[in-house]
Amino acid sequence: MPISLIIFDLDGTLTDSLDDLTDATNRMLEHFARPVLTTGAVRKLVGQGARRLVERALPDASDADVEAGLALFLDYNERHIADKTRLYPGVTETLDVLRGQGKRLAVVSNKNVALCRRLLAVLGVEEYFGAVLGADSLPFRKPSPEPLLYLVREFGVLTDETAMVGDSINDIAAGKNAGMVTIGCWYGYGEPAELADADYRIDDFADLLRLPLFKPALNVEEV
Repeated sequence: MPISLIIFDLDGTLTDSLDDLTDATNRMLEHFARPVLTTGAVRKLVGQGARRLVERALPDASDADVEAGLALFLDYNERHIADKTRLYPGVTETLDVLRGQGKRLAVVSNKNVALCRRLLAVLGVEEYFGAVLGADSLPFRKPSPEPLLYLVREFGVLTDETAMVGDSINDIAAGKNAGMVTIGCWYGYGEPAELADADYRIDDFADLLRLPLFKPALNVEEV
């Protein structure tokens, strides 16, 4: 069945935000006089939402310190949402092609929804997405399939007509459990093993247009 709805993860899939996330993490760690982390170390903390990132960055911290750390992280991240964050190469051009094919597009992230919308707006791509869900939009978040199934109902499509595109095990697990086609992004933050169960895997964002799911497509050279 042709794909009519494509759901995208945000960080590590549409955007390369790791440097800004690292800065926010380290500003929070400095407040607690803890050693700062490398970008590679922060990369391993991303994917399960801000609270989980802070908990893992502050092992053995009290609940009060986790709450304070979370507030510091979110405040810094909001004020510096796109100092260094950029869209991955080919994102805008590929979204143009997909929209031209009549595909409906949405975002499901484990980042708070206000930050998702702010980042998409700053980067100039918010208009492409008919819906944006964050970690605080529903009682569930990835790897639960519920945010994805919520969008299926909202868009009035079938799970067989829907694809989930992401870079982490949370994205692939959510898509699989929802009964959707899954597409893993090698270039993102997840380890290769996390994408092993994906139905398809891509090396860069524009590779979406080379998948049989989205045929007929425009000439890839146009992207």
